[in-house]
Amino acid sequence: MAQLEIDLNLLTALDALLREESVTGAAARLGLSVSATSRLLARLRVATGDPLLVRAGRRLVPTPHALALRAEVPELARDLRRVLSPEPARFDTADLQRTFVIRANDGFVDLFAAALIEAAELAPGVCLRFAPKPDKDVGVLRDGRIDLEIGVLGASAPEMRFQHLFRDRFVGVVRAGHPLLEGTMDPQRFAACRHVVTSRKAAPVGPIDDELAKLHLRRKIAAVVSSHRDALAIAAGSDLVASVPSLCLSDIGSPHAGSRKDVVSFPLPVPTPGIAVSLQWHPRMDADPAHRWLRTLVKTTCTVAPTIQCDPGSSAVGKEHDRSASR
Repeated sequence: MAQLEIDLNLLTALDALLREESVTGAAARLGLSVSATSRLLARLRVATGDPLLVRAGRRLVPTPHALALRAEVPELARDLRRVLSPEPARFDTADLQRTFVIRANDGFVDLFAAALIEAAELAPGVCLRFAPKPDKDVGVLRDGRIDLEIGVLGASAPEMRFQHLFRDRFVGVVRAGHPLLEGTMDPQRFAACRHVVTSRKAAPVGPIDDELAKLHLRRKIAAVVSSHRDALAIAAGSDLVASVPSLCLSDIGSPHAGSRKDVVSFPLPVPTPGIAVSLQWHPRMDADPAHRWLRTLVKTTCTVAPTIQCDPGSSAVGKEHDRSASR
């Protein structure tokens, strides 16, 4: 049997013709010419196998089959318009029942998870699940295993969507009373110390090492860990020097804030590029009202976070606000 091809425009035309019982009236309702509407009626007669409207004097009257359809077609036409129309811009968060998976590193979870969960209380049916971030594979966004990726974004798939959250910078961190804090901080003294670095790569080198190499200097790397949280803990309990984003020293909602009171931060003695932290998601989620709500929630929560300025005599002095947004 040949497959029947259905033109959904015919349903709208049928609704108009049955309401008006007039080609001219239906044409006005549809915003079409009379001749175009006559052609639609002809196609409907072929599709239904029924004349639908027949002439009775100077007007058209519906056939019995048309009268039977008249009870069903308006509701079908409304359903069609609802399905094929854009979703409403507003929705009620109180009725939202959904689990969102957010992939972020430990530093983001430490700093923002509690505030984000509190902000989401307006949607009691929402659960935020924070997934570990072993790599930057965008396949988990493509197949829907995660809803949002948060972090410093590298090479990505061309179709992905981005939103800037905030900027940060790397600072040096040592335990209180560390010998490096005495005297002038310079690249030579910094490089001569033993360091703990955060890296997921086999070769734990980065922009700091590139700048030191320009001065013919090289850090002594004594330990490599996978998270800034671990690097801070090691620096707090040893003579090793850590280099971490300044926000890692903030105590915003962090259960690990107590361990950071024993460390002192200082500006790195070599220039390093800033850190741009962003959101990333798959474009199929662009128009989803719940996903838009989540993105706004994350953006708003991150906007109020302070960026720590460094002073050799304090681990948290001063605040700056640089929160420009871009897509």
